Amino acid sequence: MAELTTLWTGLVMGESARWHDGRFWCSDWAAGELLTATADGGREVVARSSSLPFCFDWTGDGTMLVTSSTGLERLEGGELAPHVDLSHLSSFGWNEPVVHPSGNVYVNSINFDMMGADGMDFEKGSAAGLVAVVTPDGGSRVVATQVAFPNGMAVTADGSTLLVAESFASRIGAWDVEPDGSLSNRRIWAADVPADGVSLDAEGALWVASQDGAWRVREGGEVTDRIHTDRPVFSCALGGEDGRTLFLVCNEWTGVEGVGEGRTGVVYTTRVAVPAAV
Repeated sequence: MAELTTLWTGLVMGESARWHDGRFWCSDWAAGELLTATADGGREVVARSSSLPFCFDWTGDGTMLVTSSTGLERLEGGELAPHVDLSHLSSFGWNEPVVHPSGNVYVNSINFDMMGADGMDFEKGSAAGLVAVVTPDGGSRVVATQVAFPNGMAVTADGSTLLVAESFASRIGAWDVEPDGSLSNRRIWAADVPADGVSLDAEGALWVASQDGAWRVREGGEVTDRIHTDRPVFSCALGGEDGRTLFLVCNEWTGVEGVGEGRTGVVYTTRVAVPAAV
């Protein structure tokens, strides 16, 4: 059984685990805080966001891009500033971004009202999700539709494939990335995987965050490792000095209506055999 070490406690709703520039990062959605680890293992609030959700990634020149209710923002001097408005593509906010080696940014949206009067509509949500591409010149367009509640995303090391966790379908979807940023050849990369956030390793396998812990999954669906946690894992990231530390952002979950109740969010770490993809 994997040994877990507690890095942080007291998050309201932790999400968007990342390793960047020698440090761990994540967001606390309900607190509106973008966080990074300090040298002594504590945490620093880098910026604040009023959006929910908000996740982030970095461009090749080090610019942090953060999703918002209207599109993408960028971090400037400790404040979030407008970057690209995507509200013409969806009015339901933006979830996860991932930067492609070309400089294109893929960003997804569940694209439906998950707080509707009748509660969460799984059937509608399974047909509504989309992925958009934002080009370096600021252009944007939808490149994938009918994505079943898109969550974590990753680009393979060679840049050829975009992987997307489709949470309502319990699968990892895959698309070929075309030179113009379009997506083609949609397929199921792994079925029966209840995934939220994801992190790619050097062997091309994905660590996926799930309700009962974290799974390491290969293309085709083989589960090679499982790490059990005392509460659901919402996001995960490989990092550390050698890339073999797996960070697990966990929260107790009582449903959408309970978001923001208490500070039950924690970040655990554990050691794994295969390092992060480079």
